[in-house]
Amino acid sequence: MQRKTIVVSLMTLFFLASLAAFAASGEKAKIKGMIITRTGETLIVSGPDGKTTVVLTDDTRTKDDKGLFGLEKVEMSNAVLIPGLKLKVDGTSDDQGRVVAKTITVDGDDLEAAEMIQSGLHPTAEQVAANVQRLETHGQDIAGNKVQLAAHKENIATNQQNIGANKQQIEANIKDIQENTDRFTALSEYDVKGQATVKFNVGSTKISPEDEEQLKQLAQTATGLNGYIVEVMGYADATGSAAMNTKLSEDRAKAVVTYLMQQGNVPIRHIVAPGAMGEYGAAAPNETKAGRAENRRVEVKVLINKGIAGS
Repeated sequence: MQRKTIVVSLMTLFFLASLAAFAASGEKAKIKGMIITRTGETLIVSGPDGKTTVVLTDDTRTKDDKGLFGLEKVEMSNAVLIPGLKLKVDGTSDDQGRVVAKTITVDGDDLEAAEMIQSGLHPTAEQVAANVQRLETHGQDIAGNKVQLAAHKENIATNQQNIGANKQQIEANIKDIQENTDRFTALSEYDVKGQATVKFNVGSTKISPEDEEQLKQLAQTATGLNGYIVEVMGYADATGSAAMNTKLSEDRAKAVVTYLMQQGNVPIRHIVAPGAMGEYGAAAPNETKAGRAENRRVEVKVLINKGIAGS
């Protein structure tokens, strides 16, 4: 019996609480403030008591208390309820603490101001979107530039390696030329008994018939002397790289030595190792065609030691 009494008491309390909540949810409510957000049929209104959620229904009436443009109590569509608009709401509270609007009163002049604010917000939003898109584009451009910079760095590294290799080759060529210069400078103790200059076409090592004839005559002069030596020095113009010109001048000198040995009967022991001077020791300026022609040459000299010549 006592247990039944307790159950009945609990049910009674629950029923009374439900009635109280229902009564509270149906109480009249009035708020005043400004719309800060609208999502569909829900408004967030900021007022003196904080933020309140206002729910619009099909029965909600919106009116202009003063009248838009001077008209009195004009019925308006709920579509005018936009953020930035000041309003008064008459309605009832629901069980979620929201206000279900029955009547919403706005000021027509304030509506114009809200519309101006809203119209200013849309372009700003569009500008923000455009700026975001520009930033994304710039980000892509920056990424592309980074890839290009990485490729340029690789090219620079490769070029630096090539420069280093070329520098070593140039240093080696200069060393060889200096050795040849020193070697032939040592021949200054000799008298020149005959000489010839053999000219070559661009990039060629072929001896012309005219130059073959003068080499034969020079060989005859040499072989008629006692204790002679033959000095052969090859040159090139400045066309092309230094390494290429050094090799070309060496090949030209070897061609002359071969001709002297085979056609002039000059023994190899009488020929000083041919010198390859490349584009160094130019006989004429390389800036002109005629000057370059003068520089494509092999100089041949028949020498006798001054001591022997004076004996």
